Amino acid sequence: MASSSGNSNSSGSTLLQISGSEEDLHQLMDERKRKRMESNRESARRSRMRKQKYLDDLMAQLTLLRKDNNQILTSINFITNHYFNIEAENSVLMAQFMELSQRLDSLNHILNYLNDPTLNNGIWVYETEPFETSADSFTNFTLNQPIVASADIFQY
Repeated sequence: MASSSGNSNSSGSTLLQISGSEEDLHQLMDERKRKRMESNRESARRSRMRKQKYLDDLMAQLTLLRKDNNQILTSINFITNHYFNIEAENSVLMAQFMELSQRLDSLNHILNYLNDPTLNNGIWVYETEPFETSADSFTNFTLNQPIVASADIFQY
């Protein structure tokens, strides 16, 4: 029986060794789990920091783009106003051009009359056809007298 009690002692110590190694295994697993949780927390913290930095960068970019947009809108408004002013000035100049062109045409027309070979010393002679009438008193009377006009009549 002694041998059986010896066996029971040896099996009890084996159980102690097994349960001790199980305890060590649990401690080792708990340690790994704790380290993994700590690593996950640190990774999540770094992820939140990266996300916050990304959002800060986006906000800075948004501010810069809004500033650029306002500058572009101001420039567009300035250029548009300048365009309308130039367009109005162009309309005035075109009206003046048309008026001066008409005046020039009139003056050229007068010069053409003055340089006409049918003129005598700057006087334009317009000869009419004989006036015919049935009355005896006007039978021999004709209107071949010149109608006189000079350049002094036209005032520009």
